[in-house]
Amino acid sequence: MIKTVVIVATVLVCLFGIFGFPTSAAQLKNNLAHNISLGLDLKGGSHLVLQVETQDAAKTAADQVIEALRDYLKNAGIGFSGMDRNDPQSIQETNSIQVNIHGIDPSKTSQFRNLVAEKFPEWTLSPVNGNDYKMNMTQTALLDLKRNTVQQSVDTIERRVNALGLTEPTIQEHGDPVTQSEILVELPGVSDLASVKQLIGTTAQLKITNVLEGPFKTQEEALASKGGILPINTQVLEWPAGIGNGSGGWYLVGRTPVITGQDMRNARPETDPDMPGRWETSFSLSQDGARRFEKYTSANIGNRLAVVLDNQIQSVATIQNTISDQGRINGLGSEQESENLAIVLKTGALPAGIKYLQERTIGPSLGADSIREGIYAAIAGLIAVVIVMLVYYKAAGVNAVLALILNTVILMAALCYFHATLTLPGIAGIILTVGMAVDSNVLIFERIREELRAGKTIPAAVDAGFGKAWWTIVDTHVTTIVSCLFLFLFGTGPVRGFAVTLVIGLFANVFTAVWVSRVIFDWELSRRRQMVHLSI
Repeated sequence: MIKTVVIVATVLVCLFGIFGFPTSAAQLKNNLAHNISLGLDLKGGSHLVLQVETQDAAKTAADQVIEALRDYLKNAGIGFSGMDRNDPQSIQETNSIQVNIHGIDPSKTSQFRNLVAEKFPEWTLSPVNGNDYKMNMTQTALLDLKRNTVQQSVDTIERRVNALGLTEPTIQEHGDPVTQSEILVELPGVSDLASVKQLIGTTAQLKITNVLEGPFKTQEEALASKGGILPINTQVLEWPAGIGNGSGGWYLVGRTPVITGQDMRNARPETDPDMPGRWETSFSLSQDGARRFEKYTSANIGNRLAVVLDNQIQSVATIQNTISDQGRINGLGSEQESENLAIVLKTGALPAGIKYLQERTIGPSLGADSIREGIYAAIAGLIAVVIVMLVYYKAAGVNAVLALILNTVILMAALCYFHATLTLPGIAGIILTVGMAVDSNVLIFERIREELRAGKTIPAAVDAGFGKAWWTIVDTHVTTIVSCLFLFLFGTGPVRGFAVTLVIGLFANVFTAVWVSRVIFDWELSRRRQMVHLSI
């Protein structure tokens, strides 16, 4: 009785997971579409392959070393005339990253070497001449930098995509993350590539930095004002016309920001109260960021600050009083632009720029054909199996067919409850599960036949058949699950879908072939206690 209740409860829970409680045919269709998540190969969508510009992360690391080393040398009383770095322009040049230190006091050479060795163990120091030195990142540190940059990019892109509420996106490393630095992004059901690229590709490196001079009409004019050579730790950036209240111009700003996007605690889109019809993104700072911002603004009242997003000035303002933990980026064109900026600020900046290697939109017509053909194949295989089981095993074949149907129901329900994505390889896994489910029943039925031929009574033959077939079923299922584990660990998305579907089907098969099938046999035997012939 208890076994029967468990089976009935399992069936009801599974049916609810697949169909819900529909009150109409339209709602039934909507429930199925919502509960069964289709992959890119079935539903269509966007397929992107991105390349992470790891040289950007190397340059950022070098800038951080320069700022930290400058403070260490100042505190230690070691004089120097300047610091700079080279400017790698491609992924292949990432390993060439180098920090140059000029004019070290010869009398402090030993102290300088010890300080660098202690504070920067991931960098090697080499002399250029008596007063100048260079620092290069070690191979181990470069390897870690590339790996971490790619992984952080994957995590950031995943957070941004998940903020859109998409169903089962695929974001993962593609190829060798060290040598290729590629990321695969697949978004089922999303066909607007331009919007996706804008959200994913926005580096969103927000900086608030000091303004030294400007505006200048052109970049050349800004450079000419300094004799063609910029002061150390400065750069020239543009404030394009139409962004905020900018009328177009170039500014000389500090390279070292007062605060960055890493100091962000929250961000949200809002309407701009000063510009009707325009939007802004307000943000709040972390406790440490607010403390530094308050300290800087209180000491620089009357000076100007620039809000810089991805090396482009968004606004320039004069510090009129002390500012602590609140700020805003105004003059945005639309609500969508404001929302996207809030997302990228909340989810963090990409550690490096990205380049699109592949981009394509996959239409749903291919998915419809794949679903239809997969369903046809599954139905054809199921009909063939049912006919063979009914002809060969007679009434016992009905037992196997019921267990097989329940196996499929449990499998589909598990996919719905776990929000797994059904792909074309996943359909192949379902079809293979049908074959393995029948195989388990065949093992049990053949064992029962052997026991009957040995002269045992029908109840004893059924009991022995299930008992002796049990370990054979466990052995075959465990070896298959181990194979699926390797497929899942080392396979790509479609291969993983196949492995997941097959594993779920195998667990369901153990329940239906051993538990459900045995309950059906016991029920039949209880109805006819003096049974002398078993149709098998």
